[in-house]
Amino acid sequence: MTDMHSLPALTDRDANPDRDAKADRNTGNTGNAPNPRNAGNANLYALFESRFPEDRSACCIETQEGLYYSWDDLDRATAKIANLLKSLGLPDDSRIAVQVEKSPEALMLYLATIRAGYIFLPLNTGYRAAEIEYFVGNAEPAVVVCSPSNFGWVSQIAFKAGTRHVFTLHEIRNGRNAGSLLERAAHQSDQFSTVKKTADELAAILYTSGTTGRSKGAMLSHGNLASNAIVLQDYWQWQPGDVLLHALPIFHVHGLFVASHGALLNGSKMIFLSKFDNPEVIRQLPRSTVFMGVPTYYVRLLSDPGLDATLCSAMRLFISGSAPMLTETFRDFQTRTGHTILERYGMSETIMLTSNPYDGERIGGTVGFPLPGVSVRIVNADGHPCATGEVGDIQVKGPNVFQGYWRMAEKTAEEFTSDHYFKTGDLGRIDERGYISIVGRSKDLIITGGYNVYPKEIETLLDEIDGVAESAVIGVPHADFGEAVTAVIVPKPGANLTESGIIAQLKLSIANFKIPKRVHFVEDLPRNTMGKVQKNLLRQDFKPT
Repeated sequence: MTDMHSLPALTDRDANPDRDAKADRNTGNTGNAPNPRNAGNANLYALFESRFPEDRSACCIETQEGLYYSWDDLDRATAKIANLLKSLGLPDDSRIAVQVEKSPEALMLYLATIRAGYIFLPLNTGYRAAEIEYFVGNAEPAVVVCSPSNFGWVSQIAFKAGTRHVFTLHEIRNGRNAGSLLERAAHQSDQFSTVKKTADELAAILYTSGTTGRSKGAMLSHGNLASNAIVLQDYWQWQPGDVLLHALPIFHVHGLFVASHGALLNGSKMIFLSKFDNPEVIRQLPRSTVFMGVPTYYVRLLSDPGLDATLCSAMRLFISGSAPMLTETFRDFQTRTGHTILERYGMSETIMLTSNPYDGERIGGTVGFPLPGVSVRIVNADGHPCATGEVGDIQVKGPNVFQGYWRMAEKTAEEFTSDHYFKTGDLGRIDERGYISIVGRSKDLIITGGYNVYPKEIETLLDEIDGVAESAVIGVPHADFGEAVTAVIVPKPGANLTESGIIAQLKLSIANFKIPKRVHFVEDLPRNTMGKVQKNLLRQDFKPT
């Protein structure tokens, strides 16, 4: 059953959540055969298509509202959107920038983009006008897709930057999806021959913070993404019948690439939640086998008295990443559920790099071993290998490592060594058993709730506020978010600044996850003899007690 605002390829059949667990899990990658028309094609979509289940009427995506999308629906819908993009006459290397709420159709837009041979540019839904203006100006996308409620200001920015096409896509609470993108795509053919790509051609650009505070576009190729997905499928032992409970956002490496790619490559059903919601995750856990989250998710799950071993009896694997997990959370989850969380380590520039073992001891506070095909080394300030247990700079090399920063050739060159290792900017150590631990970030990033925040961006805004003499932004430990963004401000003489006033002004300019949880006022900032602010002292002074 469809309507004029939905892609005809998509159905709203009842997913029937009450059917037995065995039927739920008979949708794995059993009996699937490679598609001969995609032979020799390194396009990532061609890889996924080759792993679709033989029975394409099986469930691919089920929403919390009970909508059911088959693998055939996925193929036909992505064909329609790909045909729409092709009908626009875009140059071959066009970027498609997307800032929309999470929905199955948003995931299909991503798949259609790479299927059509274009470059996908996901943008955090929390970004505001000044941030979007930078990304659109830097990437110069040929197409921008946004939520209808943001169309006015987003389209103004996009058209000013030279973008010719702006569409809308919006998830409606009753499960139907609308917007000009789907309305236009509905008239397209549901057949599309996936564009041939080589492994080193770009599939996506993800913006990440840099040492100057200016965001950099990490360029990821079809080969980067495919190699990592294939390695993780084997390393985490994805199995026929696995069901992924997908609660992560899909503008981020974790949700878009690690989680979605894993299920797509395995031919596994996804229970697709529009966002993390504690009661809904608790409700869906008995119908799932794999769950991926940031540490904040696990903290919130532990706050629910219903979380226990019985609830998680069908689960096979809990994975955590994007931020450090407190040892207390790791142990409490193990005690409550009988499951040991698997922690791993990755970056926007590299996707996944290391992982605790699937079979073997998972040690809380570590990120395990380098993944197969990935080389990790820890070096001192002189570039020499560190001894066992010694802290140093983490450098990595492998087929998953990105192609460089978009339109930043000099910056790209700075971030790689002469023997082609990427300097992650993270500090770590390797113990006598080979387990890697991350101990800090030389690039001074703050990771809060799984999202990266670069202090310089916030400091620049703070310093522009009337009455602010100077500022420093730090991350301090937080039980829920891992780290909390905290601002320390030196007021100008006679200035009447308040914490609430500072926060209110920042909310006009930046996403909520970047807003400081606390603002402190001091007479001066501690500095070393070279005049550099000693943020380590600030972190100690304002560490929660």
